[in-house]
Amino acid sequence: MSPVGAILLIGPTGVGKTPFGSCLEKNGFRGRRCLHFDFGQELRSVAGKELPPEGFNRREQAFIRDVLEKGLLLENEHFPIAEKVVDSFLRRKGFGRGDILVLNGLPRHEDQAKDIDRKMEVRGLVVLDCDAEDIFERIRHNTGGDRMGRSDDGVEMIRKKLAIFHTRTAPLISHYTKAGRGVFRLKVSSFSTTEGLYSDFLSFEHTALF
Repeated sequence: MSPVGAILLIGPTGVGKTPFGSCLEKNGFRGRRCLHFDFGQELRSVAGKELPPEGFNRREQAFIRDVLEKGLLLENEHFPIAEKVVDSFLRRKGFGRGDILVLNGLPRHEDQAKDIDRKMEVRGLVVLDCDAEDIFERIRHNTGGDRMGRSDDGVEMIRKKLAIFHTRTAPLISHYTKAGRGVFRLKVSSFSTTEGLYSDFLSFEHTALF
Protein backbone atom coordinates (compact mmCIF):
# COMPACT_ATOMS: atom_id res chain seq x y z
CA MET A 1 0.00 0.00 0.00
CA SER A 2 1.33 3.46 -0.90
CA PRO A 3 2.08 5.71 2.07
CA VAL A 4 -0.43 8.42 2.86
CA GLY A 5 0.83 11.65 1.28
CA ALA A 6 0.24 14.75 3.36
CA ILE A 7 0.65 18.52 3.50
CA LEU A 8 1.11 20.00 6.98
CA LEU A 9 -0.40 23.38 7.88
CA ILE A 10 1.55 25.25 10.56
CA GLY A 11 0.59 28.49 12.23
CA PRO A 12 -0.54 29.91 15.57
CA THR A 13 -4.11 29.76 16.83
CA GLY A 14 -6.48 32.09 14.99
CA VAL A 15 -4.30 32.40 11.88
CA GLY A 16 -6.86 30.68 9.66
CA LYS A 17 -5.58 27.12 9.29
CA THR A 18 -9.06 25.61 9.43
CA PRO A 19 -10.61 27.84 6.72
CA PHE A 20 -7.49 27.35 4.57
CA GLY A 21 -7.64 23.57 5.00
CA SER A 22 -11.35 23.58 4.15
CA CYS A 23 -10.56 25.63 1.04
CA LEU A 24 -8.01 23.03 -0.04
CA GLU A 25 -10.58 20.30 0.53
CA LYS A 26 -13.16 22.17 -1.54
CA ASN A 27 -10.86 23.08 -4.44
CA GLY A 28 -8.25 20.33 -4.38
CA PHE A 29 -4.64 20.68 -5.46
CA ARG A 30 -3.34 20.03 -8.97
CA GLY A 31 -6.50 18.12 -9.78
CA ARG A 32 -6.20 15.84 -6.77
CA ARG A 33 -8.67 15.44 -3.94
CA CYS A 34 -7.62 16.96 -0.63
CA LEU A 35 -9.04 15.82 2.70
CA HIS A 36 -8.73 18.32 5.53
CA PHE A 37 -7.91 16.68 8.86
CA ASP A 38 -8.58 19.26 11.57
CA PHE A 39 -7.22 17.54 14.67
CA GLY A 40 -8.73 20.05 17.07
CA GLN A 41 -12.17 19.69 15.53
CA GLU A 42 -11.88 15.90 15.57
CA LEU A 43 -10.96 16.01 19.27
CA ARG A 44 -13.85 18.36 20.02
CA SER A 45 -16.17 15.95 18.23
CA VAL A 46 -15.02 13.03 20.38
CA ALA A 47 -15.22 15.11 23.57
CA GLY A 48 -18.66 16.51 22.77
CA LYS A 49 -20.48 13.21 22.43
CA GLU A 50 -22.49 11.93 25.38
CA LEU A 51 -21.04 8.46 24.96
CA PRO A 52 -17.56 7.65 23.63
CA PRO A 53 -17.65 7.13 19.85
CA GLU A 54 -16.68 3.78 18.36
CA GLY A 55 -13.06 2.92 19.09
CA PHE A 56 -12.77 5.14 22.17
CA ASN A 57 -13.45 4.35 25.83
CA ARG A 58 -14.68 6.63 28.60
CA ARG A 59 -11.19 7.15 30.02
CA GLU A 60 -9.87 8.31 26.66
CA GLN A 61 -12.85 10.58 26.13
CA ALA A 62 -12.37 12.15 29.59
CA PHE A 63 -8.66 12.62 28.86
CA ILE A 64 -9.43 14.40 25.57
CA ARG A 65 -11.89 16.69 27.36
CA ASP A 66 -9.22 17.57 29.92
CA VAL A 67 -6.63 18.29 27.21
CA LEU A 68 -9.04 20.64 25.43
CA GLU A 69 -10.11 22.41 28.61
CA LYS A 70 -6.51 23.11 29.64
CA GLY A 71 -5.15 23.91 26.17
CA LEU A 72 -2.53 21.16 26.39
CA LEU A 73 -0.76 19.11 23.73
CA LEU A 74 -0.88 15.34 23.45
CA GLU A 75 2.57 14.08 24.39
CA ASN A 76 4.28 11.15 22.68
CA GLU A 77 3.00 8.60 25.22
CA HIS A 78 -0.53 9.55 24.19
CA PHE A 79 0.08 9.17 20.46
CA PRO A 80 -2.09 6.00 20.31
CA ILE A 81 -5.09 8.26 20.98
CA ALA A 82 -4.06 10.62 18.17
CA GLU A 83 -3.54 7.61 15.90
CA LYS A 84 -7.07 6.42 16.62
CA VAL A 85 -8.42 9.84 15.65
CA VAL A 86 -6.44 9.83 12.39
CA ASP A 87 -7.45 6.28 11.45
CA SER A 88 -11.11 7.00 12.19
CA PHE A 89 -10.96 10.07 9.94
CA LEU A 90 -9.31 8.21 7.05
CA ARG A 91 -11.92 5.44 7.19
CA ARG A 92 -14.83 7.86 7.45
CA LYS A 93 -13.62 9.94 4.51
CA GLY A 94 -12.69 6.97 2.34
CA PHE A 95 -9.12 8.16 1.82
CA GLY A 96 -7.84 6.63 -1.40
CA ARG A 97 -4.75 6.32 -3.53
CA GLY A 98 -3.85 9.68 -5.01
CA ASP A 99 -5.67 11.67 -2.32
CA ILE A 100 -3.79 14.30 -0.29
CA LEU A 101 -4.23 14.53 3.47
CA VAL A 102 -4.12 18.12 4.75
CA LEU A 103 -2.87 17.93 8.34
CA ASN A 104 -4.02 20.71 10.65
CA GLY A 105 -3.08 20.46 14.33
CA LEU A 106 -1.13 17.20 14.13
CA PRO A 107 1.80 16.88 14.57
CA ARG A 108 2.19 19.72 17.07
CA HIS A 109 5.72 18.93 18.28
CA GLU A 110 8.76 16.92 17.19
CA ASP A 111 7.94 13.73 19.11
CA GLN A 112 4.55 13.61 17.39
CA ALA A 113 6.26 14.29 14.06
CA LYS A 114 8.45 11.22 14.49
CA ASP A 115 5.34 9.10 15.10
CA ILE A 116 3.48 10.68 12.18
CA ASP A 117 6.49 10.13 9.90
CA ARG A 118 6.20 6.39 10.52
CA LYS A 119 2.57 6.46 9.46
CA MET A 120 2.56 8.83 6.48
CA GLU A 121 4.77 10.97 4.27
CA VAL A 122 4.59 14.69 4.98
CA ARG A 123 5.73 16.11 1.64
CA GLY A 124 5.55 19.82 2.37
CA LEU A 125 4.61 22.49 4.89
CA VAL A 126 2.41 25.52 4.48
CA VAL A 127 3.45 28.02 7.17
CA LEU A 128 0.92 30.76 7.93
CA ASP A 129 2.93 33.60 9.48
CA CYS A 130 1.11 36.17 11.62
CA ASP A 131 2.16 38.38 14.53
CA ALA A 132 0.38 38.31 17.89
CA GLU A 133 -1.39 41.65 17.47
CA ASP A 134 -2.98 40.52 14.21
CA ILE A 135 -3.88 37.16 15.75
CA PHE A 136 -5.93 38.87 18.46
CA GLU A 137 -7.62 41.05 15.84
CA ARG A 138 -8.44 38.05 13.65
CA ILE A 139 -10.00 36.20 16.57
CA ARG A 140 -11.86 39.28 17.84
CA HIS A 141 -13.43 39.90 14.42
CA ASN A 142 -13.66 36.20 13.49
CA THR A 143 -11.89 37.06 10.23
CA GLY A 144 -11.56 33.42 9.23
CA GLY A 145 -15.19 32.67 10.06
CA ASP A 146 -14.27 29.65 12.18
CA ARG A 147 -14.36 30.95 15.78
CA MET A 148 -18.10 30.84 16.52
CA GLY A 149 -18.95 28.69 19.53
CA ARG A 150 -15.33 28.28 20.60
CA SER A 151 -14.89 28.15 24.38
CA ASP A 152 -11.09 28.40 24.18
CA ASP A 153 -10.73 31.94 22.80
CA GLY A 154 -10.23 33.83 26.06
CA VAL A 155 -7.24 36.18 26.18
CA GLU A 156 -5.23 34.08 28.64
CA MET A 157 -5.90 30.87 26.71
CA ILE A 158 -4.83 32.53 23.45
CA ARG A 159 -1.60 33.75 25.07
CA LYS A 160 -0.94 30.26 26.41
CA LYS A 161 -1.51 28.74 22.97
CA LEU A 162 0.78 31.28 21.30
CA ALA A 163 3.56 30.50 23.79
CA ILE A 164 3.16 26.76 23.22
CA PHE A 165 3.20 27.29 19.46
CA HIS A 166 6.49 29.18 19.50
CA THR A 167 8.25 26.77 21.88
CA ARG A 168 6.84 23.41 20.74
CA THR A 169 5.29 23.66 17.27
CA ALA A 170 7.39 26.18 15.33
CA PRO A 171 10.49 23.91 15.57
CA LEU A 172 8.68 21.50 13.23
CA ILE A 173 9.66 23.84 10.40
CA SER A 174 13.33 23.04 11.02
CA HIS A 175 12.51 19.34 11.50
CA TYR A 176 10.96 19.01 8.06
CA THR A 177 13.39 21.40 6.36
CA LYS A 178 16.26 19.13 7.46
CA ALA A 179 14.31 16.21 5.96
CA GLY A 180 14.27 18.00 2.61
CA ARG A 181 10.59 18.93 2.61
CA GLY A 182 9.34 22.05 0.87
CA VAL A 183 8.30 24.96 3.09
CA PHE A 184 5.85 27.54 1.71
CA ARG A 185 5.29 30.67 3.79
CA LEU A 186 2.14 32.75 3.56
CA LYS A 187 2.03 36.15 5.28
CA VAL A 188 -1.24 36.59 7.16
CA SER A 189 -2.56 39.96 8.39
CA SER A 190 -5.61 40.82 10.47
CA PHE A 191 -7.68 41.15 7.29
CA SER A 192 -6.22 38.37 5.08
CA THR A 193 -8.93 36.26 3.45
CA THR A 194 -8.89 32.53 2.89
CA GLU A 195 -9.37 33.01 -0.84
CA GLY A 196 -6.41 35.39 -1.00
CA LEU A 197 -4.17 32.98 0.89
CA TYR A 198 -5.22 30.11 -1.37
CA SER A 199 -4.38 32.21 -4.43
CA ASP A 200 -0.98 33.05 -2.93
CA PHE A 201 -0.37 29.35 -2.27
CA LEU A 202 -1.13 28.39 -5.86
CA SER A 203 1.38 30.98 -7.09
CA PHE A 204 4.31 29.01 -5.60
CA GLU A 205 6.39 26.63 -7.68
CA HIS A 206 5.45 23.39 -5.94
CA THR A 207 8.38 21.34 -7.16
CA ALA A 208 8.70 19.60 -3.79
CA LEU A 209 5.03 18.64 -3.57
CA PHE A 210 3.22 15.78 -5.25
